[in-house]
Amino acid sequence: MRGMVLIGAVLAILGVAALVSGQVRYTDTEPVVKAGPVQIDKKESHTISIPTIGGVILLVAGLGFVFAGMRRS
Repeated sequence: MRGMVLIGAVLAILGVAALVSGQVRYTDTEPVVKAGPVQIDKKESHTISIPTIGGVILLVAGLGFVFAGMRRS
């Protein structure tokens, strides 16, 4: 089944990316003051840590889907 192989490949790639990077960073912009044409914004940086076990689980599950999909074909 091509669907299982495709899902497995995506999961495996996400697992490897989670293991390599370890965290996701993003910046959030919020308006602080909005008075007429003047607007003051505040930028706040956030970091989300990805646990190692999460990346391992995604990688193993992805490889399992790939092998199961190849076996059924």
